[in-house]
Amino acid sequence: MKKLIVFLFASLLSFGTNAKPKPSKYYELRIYYCNEGKLPTLETRFRDHTTKLFEKHGMENIGYWTPTTENNSVLYYVLGYPSKEAREASWKAFMADPEWQSVMKESELNGKIISKIESKFMTLNPELTKKIKKKQANPERLFEMRTYYLLPGRYPNIVARFRDHTRKLFENQGMENIMYFETIEKDGAQPTLLYFLAHKDADAAKKSWDGFRNDPNWIKARDASEESGKIVEKVESIIMKPTDYSPIR
Repeated sequence: MKKLIVFLFASLLSFGTNAKPKPSKYYELRIYYCNEGKLPTLETRFRDHTTKLFEKHGMENIGYWTPTTENNSVLYYVLGYPSKEAREASWKAFMADPEWQSVMKESELNGKIISKIESKFMTLNPELTKKIKKKQANPERLFEMRTYYLLPGRYPNIVARFRDHTRKLFENQGMENIMYFETIEKDGAQPTLLYFLAHKDADAAKKSWDGFRNDPNWIKARDASEESGKIVEKVESIIMKPTDYSPIR
């Protein structure tokens, strides 16, 4: 009887360990600004240790990128969690993990790696992205992260324009829609639209954007959507390449 109880307990533990994680519903864009010359050290730490430890503690690795600009020292990455509460619990466990503490200490023997961290919390916009499709492309693609800061009360308008027109027009010009997020702002303020596109390369990106901006269908859709007023206040764009450990490449 005692052996049976031990067996059942061990089976339950095994089931819990191998259970499929809950789908992510809460996302975080993290931006790490490195001290001079330290980006390769940070990338080694992520490649060899950090991403695996994230998974160990219930975090989903979505994608990792570095800007294509010269002399950049920034790492952008997106993590997914089942919920905000799960995010807090995962990070608490990660930071307390003796393996992580050892890895961090060893990696910084020759100096501190990160000078500043920024973070944005997000959810997938359900009208623009049903599910993130992780995909490793060969050859690797070039990615573009675009953030739309909107005029007051105009978030529904930008979503409608992307839903009904923009995404399809992007695809017509050879751009690939990867994922669309809406940011979670403090005090319930209007979100920004943050999304990722993929291009074959820099030349293809320029050709696609030139074609899109001159497309009569785009001009018609833009003008119709702005009959009641302008929608977008400011757009930020960052061209990035995926790291070799990014699930999305």
